[in-house]
Amino acid sequence: MDRNELREQLRKKTARPAQPDKVKELWKNIETEAELNTRQKLEKLLALSRKKEPEKKAGSGQDINRSSSSPARQPYLVLENNFNLSSRYGQIPISLGLNIPGQVLYLLSRDEAFQTLSLAGSIFIDLETTGLAGGTGTIPFLVGLGFFDQQGFKIVQFFLNDLASEFKMLEELTALLQDKKFTSVISYNGKGFDLPLLETRFTLNRLRCPLSALPHLDFLFSARYLWKHKYESCRLYHLALAHLGADRAEDIPSEEIPWRYFQYLRTGDFSLVEPILYHNQEDIMSLYGVVVAGALAVGHSLENQEMEIDSLELFGLGKIWEKAGEKKKSAELYEKALSQKLPVELSVKVKKNLALYFKRCGDWEKSLQLWKDLSQNSDDLDAWRELAMYYEHQVRQPETALKLALDGLALSREINPAFEKDFEKRIDRLTKKLNGADRGQGEGEKSGQ
Repeated sequence: MDRNELREQLRKKTARPAQPDKVKELWKNIETEAELNTRQKLEKLLALSRKKEPEKKAGSGQDINRSSSSPARQPYLVLENNFNLSSRYGQIPISLGLNIPGQVLYLLSRDEAFQTLSLAGSIFIDLETTGLAGGTGTIPFLVGLGFFDQQGFKIVQFFLNDLASEFKMLEELTALLQDKKFTSVISYNGKGFDLPLLETRFTLNRLRCPLSALPHLDFLFSARYLWKHKYESCRLYHLALAHLGADRAEDIPSEEIPWRYFQYLRTGDFSLVEPILYHNQEDIMSLYGVVVAGALAVGHSLENQEMEIDSLELFGLGKIWEKAGEKKKSAELYEKALSQKLPVELSVKVKKNLALYFKRCGDWEKSLQLWKDLSQNSDDLDAWRELAMYYEHQVRQPETALKLALDGLALSREINPAFEKDFEKRIDRLTKKLNGADRGQGEGEKSGQ
C-alpha cells in the first residue's frame, strides 16, 4: 500500500463517532492481576472489551466485525514503500542525506563513532505502541524503519495483527536488521523511548535486539538546541510543517493511535489503522527531513560558508558546537547571532556566555565591553560584580571598583537580595584598602616634612 493509496483512503474516511473509550479503564483493573503475564492480560483486555460491544439487531446492516475492505487477518503484515532519490520531502531533496559527512553527524550526536559513518548505512526508526502504561504492558504494534537501498529511500513497516504473534514478527524484523548490516540508528527520542521499549520486547521474547550495540543519533536533543527558540514546539510533526514545509494536513493526533488499534483488534476494520500507517510513515520521513536540514546547517558552519539563516538558528548552531566542546567555534556563531536581532532574554544569556568565554581566554577588551553593555541595558547583577572584580584585580583601580560595587549593592536590594552579601564584602574590603592607602599616603607626607 503506497502513500497515494493511503492518502486517498484518508480523504474518503469519515470522522469516528464520539463514544467513551473504556480500554484504559479496563486495563487498570487487569494490570493488578499479578498471576497473569502481559500477553494474558492483553488477551483478557480484548475479550472483555469485545463483551462491551452492543449486540446487533437482526437485519441491522453489514457485520461490524469485518470490514469488506479489510485484508485477511494474518499474524502480522510487512508493508513497504519507496521514495526515489530525485523526489523531495517538503523542501528537502531525498538524495541530500547521502552527502552528509561523518564529522557533521558527530557534532549532532557527540559520538565519535559517527566520524567514519554516513546516513547511507543508518536505520531510521519510529514505533507506534498500545500506549498502556505500567510494567511491560506497552507493546509496539507497529515498527517503522527507513533506510537507503538501491531503489532510493525505503520505508518498511512491521504491523502486528495479532498480539500473540509478537515473537514471529520480531524474528522477521531481526532477519531484516541482520541482513542489511546497518551501522547506526537514527531516532527522535529513541534513547528515552523507542530503543529501550524495543529491547524490552526482544528480551521478553528471548531474542537479542540487533540495534542495541549500534551508535545512536537521537536527534531530539539537537533539534531542541537548533530550533527551541525559533518555533513554538519541537515536536516532530510541528518541525515538519514549520521548518520543512511538509504537508501533513491529513495526519491524525498521536493520542488517538492506541484507541484506533484496539478498535481494529475488536472489529477487524482495517480502515481504522490505515491512518496510523500513514502517520508512522510521515514520522519517519519527517525525522529524515529534519536530520538532513540540521546537518546541512551544521555543515555550512563547519565549512564557514555564508548562511542565510536568522539569529535564532545561529544561536542554535552555537549551542550545537558548544555541546560538542568546540568553544571557539561556538563563540563565533554567538557573535554572529548578536550582530543580528535576538530577543532580549536570549541576548542577555548570549552576552554572559561570551563574556565568560573571553575572560577565560584572556581577551579582557571583549569581555569588558560585554559586561558594560549588560550593566547598562539589563538588570544583570553578574555584570556589576564582574566589572568590580575587573577594576579591582586586573587594572588596580579600587576607586572605580568601589563605585561599581556600591551601584551593584543598591541594585541588588531592589531586584535580588541574594547578591547583597557579595557586594557588602567587596565594599568592605575595598574601603579598607582605600583607607589603608590614604593613611599610608598621609604618613608619607608627614615624614617628608
